[in-house]
Amino acid sequence: MKHLFDSWDSFSSGIISASHILFLSDLDGTLTRIFGRPQDTVLSPGIRDKLRDLAAKPAFTVGIITGRLLSEIKALVGLEGIYYAGNHGLEIEGPGLTYVNSQALADRSVMEDLARQLSDKLGDFEGVVIENKQLSLSVHYRLVEESKQKNVAEIFRQITSPWLSEGKIRVSLGKKVFEVTPPVDWHKGNAAETIMQQLKTVTSTEADTVIYMGDDTTDEDAFTVIRRPRGWSIYVGPENPSSKAEYFLNSPSEVEMFLDRLLKLK
Repeated sequence: MKHLFDSWDSFSSGIISASHILFLSDLDGTLTRIFGRPQDTVLSPGIRDKLRDLAAKPAFTVGIITGRLLSEIKALVGLEGIYYAGNHGLEIEGPGLTYVNSQALADRSVMEDLARQLSDKLGDFEGVVIENKQLSLSVHYRLVEESKQKNVAEIFRQITSPWLSEGKIRVSLGKKVFEVTPPVDWHKGNAAETIMQQLKTVTSTEADTVIYMGDDTTDEDAFTVIRRPRGWSIYVGPENPSSKAEYFLNSPSEVEMFLDRLLKLK
């Protein structure tokens, strides 16, 4: 894994020579720092302006792929004419595209039931935030007292184990968050490919370079899909040899610096 700025000559020459670039990014921990409570998250005006400027350039298409609810991420970013993928790609909207994974839609009652059980058992732990996002759910425990985090994890395991053993859900561990998704073969990498195909089909524009940025385990599937020479996979955070990304930026602050540089290339 190389720091992207150390490979800037190679990156910039590739961007300059590309006819069209698809820029895809996660939000939390990538375009903005991670907040204790998801509802407290804000996107800085500087980042929003840079995304808007990037999307306005004919050589770029912009998309946000996140674990958040689609309607929530659209309201949070607030830009028209770009692609939004929520629930880890289970729902996607953008120019000419409306997609909802049919199996995940059919399994909404599973998420409702599981969210109810988790709320009943974890509701008394101060700092636990349970997000029922209809097609998936998240249990955040960043704000839980450190001495009680193991208790939260054990209760979560006890509740979800029967659902896991019956093949009704999948569970992944993020940064102080448990992610629960339906047992479907669909992830952020599929969402990225869907947007790429949509761009080609509807606008007759094929992205000859793709940029994907993310910071968490759910982004690894997209990193696998988007690799050189197809594109640039960028992990956001301190260098992480276990990540499948080929490059890294240390923080959302460096991401903002990167967007400044990117805007000057085309």
